[in-house]
Amino acid sequence: MSPYAAWMLAQEARALLARLARVLPFALIEPMVPAAALLPQAQLGIERQLVSGRRELRAMARGFLRWLHGPQGRRASAAQAQRRFTFLRMKFNAALIQFDMFNDVITQRSEHRNGVWLAGLDVASADALALRGGYYKAPPVICYLDRGPGAAIRRARTRLPGGGDNPVAIIRVPRERMVGASIASSLFHEVGHQGAALLDLVNSLRPVLQSLQTGATGPAPVWQLWERWISEIVADFWSLARVGVAATHGLIGVVSLPRIFVFRLNTDDPHPVPWIRVLLSCAMGERLFPHPQWQRMARLWESYYPLEGLPQADRQLLVQLRASMPALAGLLANHRPALLRGASLPQALQVAQRQPAYLALLFRLWQRKPQGMYRSSPVLVFAVIGQARADGILSPEHESILLARLLTHWALRNTLTDL
Repeated sequence: MSPYAAWMLAQEARALLARLARVLPFALIEPMVPAAALLPQAQLGIERQLVSGRRELRAMARGFLRWLHGPQGRRASAAQAQRRFTFLRMKFNAALIQFDMFNDVITQRSEHRNGVWLAGLDVASADALALRGGYYKAPPVICYLDRGPGAAIRRARTRLPGGGDNPVAIIRVPRERMVGASIASSLFHEVGHQGAALLDLVNSLRPVLQSLQTGATGPAPVWQLWERWISEIVADFWSLARVGVAATHGLIGVVSLPRIFVFRLNTDDPHPVPWIRVLLSCAMGERLFPHPQWQRMARLWESYYPLEGLPQADRQLLVQLRASMPALAGLLANHRPALLRGASLPQALQVAQRQPAYLALLFRLWQRKPQGMYRSSPVLVFAVIGQARADGILSPEHESILLARLLTHWALRNTLTDL
């Protein structure tokens, strides 16, 4: 390798180190009111992950410089040295991707009102993920807003771009859902994905669903599709178990699409056909919370999207799927994964506290004594408000005002722990 090539690569490596030194902790660069800040555990986890990545990258860059100026580097060709530096630069870019990913989330905390509301959603998400019984150690959850009708999650403890495990669960919340009870549907569905991963629910359910594909309990293709969709079904079940009818109302808002999309069957999509997904939510709701509202909502959905006009084969499959819904809902309601140590999913998710009559009673009590609402858990509050909306005793306008106040209260309560 020529002296000029070695000098040029050394300059590039030193420039990389100089740029790396400019990447500062978020605590030094992100302005936000204290109530909008991340939960301390989340902030610490993110900073530790990024510091670890920067430390590793700095060591690699310095190691490259030592190699370049050492005997091995002097004997290497320019092409060999360039390959080493190219790998180093790719690691640097991967570290910046991680930084930008978290930066996109944290920067929104400086937005007026939205920042505090997002902190309130962090608190609500943590509440929805927490299970009594010590079944797992829940990771921190942070939320951010983005365009589009649907939410998404990057689960904690999954691989990050460039290496390392994600220290927090990151939930993308549709901006158009701020602020109403339907936000709980999207939010807690994504929380359900994290909870399902922590309990290994999908892997524990697949063998059961595969055993039903023999044809003895119904057409095999039906149970094959349920197995294909089980990861999204479990997340819907989690959301429904947490907030009751608010989950189904919110789901209808997400999948109310042009007719062609509502009936489109894509076997590569892990989500059930939207028409089926809403009816399954009603069937699971009927199983968990017996009440006439579920049949009423199912009839409403079918009136929005009647089966008439569909090809006969598609219509037959949808009818078969619908006929198997009670069996699937029962399977989920009775499932006892090993990590729950004998408890069923409804027991672990405290379904008994989400019965419609109880939620309606709480709303009447809170109308007389609002302080009870502010002292209750966010998940229960979302369930009560969602039931009140479904019962027609809370208007959309008052719901939005109330939830904005509650999100602010949860964020502030979490910041000022002595309140």
